[in-house]
Amino acid sequence: MFSKRLIAAAATAVVIAGLGACGSETGNGSGSGGADLGSSWSDDAGRSGQDAAPHARPDTDTVRGLRDSVRHLSRKTAKATRPHLVNKCTPATRRAKHTQQRGTGTRKKTRTWYTTEHYQDCKKVRNGTETYTRTVRPQQWCVRLDDVDGDTSQDDRWYQVTRTTYDEALTMAEHTRIEFTPAGTGC
Repeated sequence: MFSKRLIAAAATAVVIAGLGACGSETGNGSGSGGADLGSSWSDDAGRSGQDAAPHARPDTDTVRGLRDSVRHLSRKTAKATRPHLVNKCTPATRRAKHTQQRGTGTRKKTRTWYTTEHYQDCKKVRNGTETYTRTVRPQQWCVRLDDVDGDTSQDDRWYQVTRTTYDEALTMAEHTRIEFTPAGTGC
């Protein structure tokens, strides 16, 4: 039974990996995965344009290009409500079996007896609602590149980067060559 489940899980993982590899290319040549959200932006130079799909994984591990601009998006939160759960305990009993062995060999005797144990049966139950702060958008640091990987047609590509890479790019002059490993594409 266990081996059948293991084989089924392995087959499912292979199918999912195959579908993920096949579905990652859209063939539109834009490199943005075909998703155009139509949202406009304004960067540090005051220009405006179109964003690529946010939170998409980068195509390669390391990208290089000419630093165009940088952007920091602060964390965005919102208030929300959720069920408030509390522990509700009720006294309960259960029958416990005890055994004791005496003697050895053919004179070995086993004595069995039962007792009633008292315990608290606790369950989480809903008791009203509670307000909490949820994250709508995590904090992001982004760098926009021109001539990505030496391709002059690949301009104005946004990449999410670490805070260290963002600070480095922030101090660079525009159109300075930079190389980094992005955390994601789009911003």
